Amino acid sequence: MQKKVKVKPNSKQQKIEEQADGSLTVHLKSPPVDGKANEELIKLLADKFDVPKSYVTIKSGLSSRQKLIEISTDI
Repeated sequence: MQKKVKVKPNSKQQKIEEQADGSLTVHLKSPPVDGKANEELIKLLADKFDVPKSYVTIKSGLSSRQKLIEISTDI
């Protein structure tokens, strides 16, 4: 499954908001430095979709706020 994700780093609290079009807005506490925000994003999405972290991949937008995430559901 693929999801479009808009990331908002340096937020006061972590949360995931589902938008009307099916995309997600994710608020992260981590700053966008040295991949910390990407690591936190992967962990949060793995918890939300109840899959191991290795099943969550950032397909595009590694250094962008707009990302395309692939979540493997083959368990």
